[in-house]
Amino acid sequence: MIAQNNSLGIWLMSATALIFALQDAISQHLAGEYNVFMIIMIRYWFFASFVIVVAARRAGGLRNAAYTRQPVLQIFRGVLLALEVCVMVTAFVLLGLVESHAVFAVYPLLIAALSGPVLGEKVGWRRWAAIGIGFAGVLIILQPGFGVFQPAALVPLLAAFMFALYGLLTRYAARRDSAAVSFFWTGTAGAVTMTLIGIWFWEPMARGDWLWMGLLCMTAAFSHFLLIRAYEVAEASAVQPFAYLQLPFAAALGILIFDESLRSNVAFGTAVVVGAGLFTLWRARQRGV
Repeated sequence: MIAQNNSLGIWLMSATALIFALQDAISQHLAGEYNVFMIIMIRYWFFASFVIVVAARRAGGLRNAAYTRQPVLQIFRGVLLALEVCVMVTAFVLLGLVESHAVFAVYPLLIAALSGPVLGEKVGWRRWAAIGIGFAGVLIILQPGFGVFQPAALVPLLAAFMFALYGLLTRYAARRDSAAVSFFWTGTAGAVTMTLIGIWFWEPMARGDWLWMGLLCMTAAFSHFLLIRAYEVAEASAVQPFAYLQLPFAAALGILIFDESLRSNVAFGTAVVVGAGLFTLWRARQRGV
């Protein structure tokens, strides 16, 4: 049993958020030059290798990691996450890091809203109010009806919905399978899915971009390692709010590297969404949900 250390967990989650943001910036660079499916396929090859190595070193090895009582659910989770990554990287290319992450920040609210029909959890009126306020924040970001709405803004919203559903299905799978089993199927099912799709979009990559591809693969593996450690050493409710740091980190990279801008409505709407999301996390902790 690993001793709980919330301070260490917070530092690990903060580092994870930073590396996720760097990973997104590299993905945006590569996807701007090459096919998104190919980029994600190569990334998943490395990720699956990492998952298999981790599983092989645990007690019981690969056999225990692969054994699941709900194979259809586990495969669907892996496929769903792989497709969500494709959608989100496409959003980076269409909208940039700043606005994509601003819209994607709504996913914790979607988890709260869908936890009733998917998991049978009770969602009280306070959390429903926070969900409503959060979606008002999304409308502030998107500005529909003001002549500046981009249909492309629906792409990160779709990614947020897919990631929320993935999160809920992961919680549902945890009722019968361990985290190690779910992690194994996330990597392997995703790699098979992306290979079946991405192999048809293979194109030559410049030598210099292979270095970026290698860095993307390493950051993907390292960020997941840090994430696992964060949840091992600390309470999930203590570290989860710090996952929101990915938003300012990604926004800073978008502005500094890709010369993106932060419009006032995006900044204000994001603050509303994040505030509502943090409230739902706090309510979940208070109720022990």
